[in-house]
Order: sequence, then C-alpha cells, then structure tokens
Amino acid sequence: MNTQTEIAPRLLWFDLTHDKSASDCMAAFTSVCQINLARDLSAAGINAQQRPDMICMHYDRPDTMSLNLLIEVKRAVPSIPITMLTMHHSEELAVWAFRSGVWDYLALPLVQAERNRYLKTLRELCSLLRNSELPRQKKLLTRSNDLPESVRLTADHQKQRPLQDAIQYIDLHFKEQIEQKQLAKRYGMTPFRFSRLFKQTYGVGFIEFIQLKRMEKAEALLSNSKMSITSIAYAVGFLDPSYFARIFKLHFGCSPSDYRSIEPNPEQTVATLRSSSNPLTEEMC
Repeated sequence: MNTQTEIAPRLLWFDLTHDKSASDCMAAFTSVCQINLARDLSAAGINAQQRPDMICMHYDRPDTMSLNLLIEVKRAVPSIPITMLTMHHSEELAVWAFRSGVWDYLALPLVQAERNRYLKTLRELCSLLRNSELPRQKKLLTRSNDLPESVRLTADHQKQRPLQDAIQYIDLHFKEQIEQKQLAKRYGMTPFRFSRLFKQTYGVGFIEFIQLKRMEKAEALLSNSKMSITSIAYAVGFLDPSYFARIFKLHFGCSPSDYRSIEPNPEQTVATLRSSSNPLTEEMC
C-alpha cells in the first residue's frame, strides 16, 4: 500500500469570521487533519512549498471583501480545491459559491453526519491526488448523492435544524442547571444568535422553555405517581420546593396539591388551566 495515502489531509484555513471564532469549527477536524491557519489573509499567504490538499474559507457573515478573497485565491491557485464554510447560509450564496468554483460548501453549525460525509470524500480526494498510478489508470472520485442535512424542503425545518441537537440535550438535562451561553457555544452559535433563533423557532425564551419542560414532567408525576410534592420538586430540577410550588401555580393556576386533588373532568383540562395563567418569566433556580 502506498504510504502517501495514509497521510492526514492538509488543510489551509482562512479565518474570515468577524470575531475570529473559527477555532471551534477547526477543532472538529484537528484529530484527522493537519491544519495550518493562514496568517496572511490573501492569496500571497499560500506557501507553494507547503502545498495544502484543501483551502478552507471560513465565514460567519460573508461580506463583499471576504467573498472577493475567495475568487482571488481560486485564481491564484486554481489547482487547489476550496471548501467554503459559512454560518450565514442562503440558496443565493450557495449558488454563487459553486459558480465561483468551490469544491464543497458547508453550512454551519456542522452536524456530525455532514462532517463524516465531508471527511470521507476529502480522504478519497487526497488518495487520488497522491496516488502514483499512471494517468491511464485514473479513478473517478465518488461523491455522495444523499440530500445533505443543510437542505430541506420547508422553511420551518430549515429554521429549526441548528437547534435540534440543543433541544435533544435539553430533553436529557432539563433537571440540571443549563447555561444558555455554554449551550450556544456547544452547538457552534453565539449567545445572541442562539437566543434570537430559539425565540423565533419556539415562541418562548430559553429559560421559559426549560421551565415548561420541568412543569410538563411535574404534571406527569403528580398525575401518575404517589411521590410527595417535595420529591417531585427535586425530581424535576428545583432546589427549593416552595419555589417549585410558586412556579407551578403561575403555570397551572393552582398549587401542586390542589392540582393533584382535582378529579379528571373532560370540561376542565390542563389546557384550560394553562390558558388562564401568565407565561413564566422568573429566573431558573
């Protein structure tokens, strides 16, 4: 076997983000790729003696100047493929990118399946480029035809996609103390973008969403278990049972003990209680 094919892909990374935040995304590739961060953000910054296998142009909010740099780099080294990674994503931007000659286009935050797809194809590309076989034995690069995670048919799905992993995390850890800032960083977003997208997608803020999850669990335990109210408070993530009772009453319009004593009545559902109460706005405990 040719040992060249075992060399990790060499990436030259252009950090074109406004807050120089590309390091978090780069970390997803450092275990399997050799990454050099471009110090000179120009076509002149490409070292011909240390030729990369791939040039990665990383954006958060692309502007005219930074997009023009991609074209300049492509003209300067047309034989080196370019991957465009961008937080801001639109159909028009993707069309522009491919017309400008990019090899691949990745919408951020990058989901695991898309990362794996990209790395698989990148390894194949590197293997072909480093292979010493004669031209008449040239092989074709196999590209996946699967619909990528960044493309879906509805606007709602496109809006919710970046938050899907975060919601799954909340479902598993809503009983714990979860900080919005840390969760945003975990899934590749700034706190401001995470907060705005969360509110736009689910119609409530991050703190209220977690309180609602806790109330749903508390309701289920009150209805289907014989646990004490104090135990239920602890079980759904409250450190103070009296605070739990106060939040519960804000949400359902009655205390936990009163709720448990209400006989099932088709004309008086939990939805009726919820509609008469105000949204939760208090801080999490």
